[in-house]
Amino acid sequence: MVRGKTVSNKDLIEAPPRDFAALRDMVVERWEVMPKRLTQVAQYALHNPDEVAFGTAASIAAKADVQPSTLVRFAQTLGYQGFSDLQDVFRSRLKDRVLNYDERLAQLREHGLGHSRPSTILEGFAQASIQSLSGLTEKHDPDVMERAVNLLAGAETIYLIGLRRSFPVTSYMAYGLGKLGVRNILVDAVAGLALEQTSFISERDAALAISFTPYASETVALTSTAKDNGAKIVAITDSLFSPLASLSDCWFEVAEADFEGFRSMSATLALAMALTVAIADKRENG
Repeated sequence: MVRGKTVSNKDLIEAPPRDFAALRDMVVERWEVMPKRLTQVAQYALHNPDEVAFGTAASIAAKADVQPSTLVRFAQTLGYQGFSDLQDVFRSRLKDRVLNYDERLAQLREHGLGHSRPSTILEGFAQASIQSLSGLTEKHDPDVMERAVNLLAGAETIYLIGLRRSFPVTSYMAYGLGKLGVRNILVDAVAGLALEQTSFISERDAALAISFTPYASETVALTSTAKDNGAKIVAITDSLFSPLASLSDCWFEVAEADFEGFRSMSATLALAMALTVAIADKRENG
C-alpha cells in the first residue's frame, strides 16, 4: 500500500475504540493507508496524549503543525463523530495511566493478593511471563532478526544503551557478550558519565538501545547521539511510535504483559539472550 491513499468510507468502522490502547492499535494498523497530514496528526497525538486530552483544537493543531480541520478529518477517518469525541478517548486514558509502585501494591491488596497470598502473586507473574513469551514468538520476523544480528555482529564495538528498568537487560548482554569475546561497552551512566561513555562511538560501531513506555529520556538522547555519529542502531521497544523506532536501522517490537501493573521482562530477556548468542555465532561462523 502507498502512503497518501485516501481512506474510503468502507474502511471506517461503526463503533470506534473507546479506550486508548485499542485506538493506538487501530492507528498503527491504518498507518500506511493514511494521507501524510493524518499520519502527522497521529504521530503527534500518540506521542503527546496528555496534551491532546487537555488542549483545545486550535492549540493542538498549532503544535502538530496542521489546520484544526485536519484534526476533525483525522477523527472522522477513524470513525468518530468529531474531534471532541476522539478527545474523550485520550481523557479516559488518564484513568489507565501507569501506576506508581505504591499504587500497584495498593491494587494488589484490593484484589486480595497481599502478604497472605505469595503463591498467587508468583502464579500471576508466571502467567504474565508466558503471555509475554507467546507474544514474542507470534510477532517474530526472521528477516528482522537476521538484519539485526548482521548489523550488530559487523560492528567493531557494540554499545549497549538501556537505563532505568531496561538496565538489567543491557547489563546481562554486556556479561554474555564479554564471555563470548564480543567487544562491547555497557553505558551504565555511573557518576553521570553516560555522554562520555558514548563519546567515541563512530560509524564503525553499532548501538543496541532498549526502552519502553514511559521512555527513558536519557536513553533516547544517547541513541540519537549515536545515530548522529554514524553508528548503526538496533532497538528493542514497544511501539511504532516509540522515539527509538524512528532512530533505528532495525527494531523489535516487544509487548510485555503485566500482573497488577508490574510488567514482566521475560520476552525482552529472551530476545536479548538470543541476540547475544546469535551475534557470537555470526562472528564465529559468518
